Amino acid sequence: MRNQIRERIGLLLLYLVLIAGAVIVITPLLYAFATSLKTSAEVFAVPVRWLPTVAHFDNYPAALKQGPFGRYFFNSLFVATGVTLLNLLTCSLAGYSFAKHRYHGRDILFGFVLATMMVPIASMVIPLFLVVKAAGWLNSYWGLIIPAGTSALGIFLMRQNILAIPDDLIAAARIDGCGELAIYWRIVLPLIGPALSSLAIFIFMWNWDSFLWPMVVATRDQYWTLPIGIAGFESSYGTNYPQMMAVANMAMAPVLVVFFILQRNFIEAMALSGIKE
Repeated sequence: MRNQIRERIGLLLLYLVLIAGAVIVITPLLYAFATSLKTSAEVFAVPVRWLPTVAHFDNYPAALKQGPFGRYFFNSLFVATGVTLLNLLTCSLAGYSFAKHRYHGRDILFGFVLATMMVPIASMVIPLFLVVKAAGWLNSYWGLIIPAGTSALGIFLMRQNILAIPDDLIAAARIDGCGELAIYWRIVLPLIGPALSSLAIFIFMWNWDSFLWPMVVATRDQYWTLPIGIAGFESSYGTNYPQMMAVANMAMAPVLVVFFILQRNFIEAMALSGIKE
């Protein structure tokens, strides 16, 4: 009886912690949505007004008229999708190589890949910029997509999941005459679907929100992504925060859609990534 009471108390405490965490995460999002419906005076009102007196939904169409946000949305979607697809290809190929092929220096090379995760991104901006400039990719989609075409975290995640694939299955495919690309396409990829979904969520989210690299590479507004366009709301004449929040709320929609589509496989991939050799 006492054990059952302790278990129920433990579950109750766990639920309370989870509810508190959910409130902490959701509150800023709800406040951002409420702010997008306020007037500028209500944003700076003291004491803080959590809800608008009158919901100004016209802030949304008015915000879109402040700049070519249709173009910015397209650029962000195109770049984030291109980077995500390129990462799924390169990271899965590298992960397959590190997990199922034996060659001299494999573990050392994998160690170097993991070591790059400890290098601050800001320290690589100048070398990457010089490479992109030499390639003639400034103010182009190539310059926005190619430098972000792979990631050490993605390679690690793919390797850990591919390790769970039985070696006998791959050996049987080789005996049947399958080449390495056929094994990769017909056997490996279908079995690591959850991991690919998780990686797609991470990469799409990171690149949809990316600000520093697009700002460095794209000096023409023709190639600006949405974060740079939102930053353009700030001017020497002041910032219309309700309209800025309106655009920011619309910018969250694609990320949420991608997450809800792929979330089924997310937890499964995280569990499989901890499997060791």
